[in-house]
Amino acid sequence: MKPSFPRMQLISTTRHAVRAVTCAACARVSSPPLSWPVASPTLNARRSFSALERPPPNYPGHVPLTRTERVGLAVGSAVMSLIDPYRHDLIAALGEATATPYFIYRLRDAMLADPTGRRILRIRPRITSKTLSLTALRALPENTVGRAYVGWLDREGVSPDTRSAVRYIDDEECAYVMQRYRECHDFYHAITGLPIVREGEVALKAFEFANTLIPMTGLSMAAVTTLKAQERQRFWSIYLPWALRNGARSREIINVFWEEQLERDVEDLRKELGIERPPDLRDIRTREREERRRHREEQKQAP
Repeated sequence: MKPSFPRMQLISTTRHAVRAVTCAACARVSSPPLSWPVASPTLNARRSFSALERPPPNYPGHVPLTRTERVGLAVGSAVMSLIDPYRHDLIAALGEATATPYFIYRLRDAMLADPTGRRILRIRPRITSKTLSLTALRALPENTVGRAYVGWLDREGVSPDTRSAVRYIDDEECAYVMQRYRECHDFYHAITGLPIVREGEVALKAFEFANTLIPMTGLSMAAVTTLKAQERQRFWSIYLPWALRNGARSREIINVFWEEQLERDVEDLRKELGIERPPDLRDIRTREREERRRHREEQKQAP
């Protein structure tokens, strides 16, 4: 009769192997895979900071905000900018407070998905009176993008240096995306021809919302309630349909390298972007004023 020790040893070895496999399987189920995100103490500390103990800024001028502060900034700036739509600092604060965490990343990803957008992110150009020669732009032919831009600046009495610096967006690259959008705003005015009167700003914000999905641009449309009855009717019937149609179908305007388009025919650029120019709002308002003046004079002359 053969000794049973080798058989017993085989059974014991098998049991140990099965137990080891089972434990390994349990370990795989109970432990997260390496690809899962693991929260770091640094990130948790940054999320739970207080107003009295803020983390260091991520870029010059950056102000880290708690969630409560961000909500307060969004609500306060929304209410005050509705009261006074010409407070660009409040509108800028509203844009930054509501753009995170999703919308500004979506806009950044749209730039990363486009060759021109990636180049803009790499070079990070700025639009100011120092980077653009307004005198040279005034010497360009009438039908060029640069001439349309500087002509709009002169007509509206504004400057490219009036845009506030981004402060409340934590990610440094996304902060530049918001700064770029902000500094290109006057080009959007120029290529659409919409003036900076309240009615024109609301129409342009509707266009920007359809194109960029930045919440501030959609919230700013609430200013339509402050318009006169005739202006509201014109917005709902003419400019809102135009804004939604053109904003949704046109290319992402954040990916336009405006500095390289200055000598180009403005009509060609509109066609390439898929933007049709809306009815001239200044002409409409001028005709309405003349009509009201003529009507008053006729009433005075009537017996």
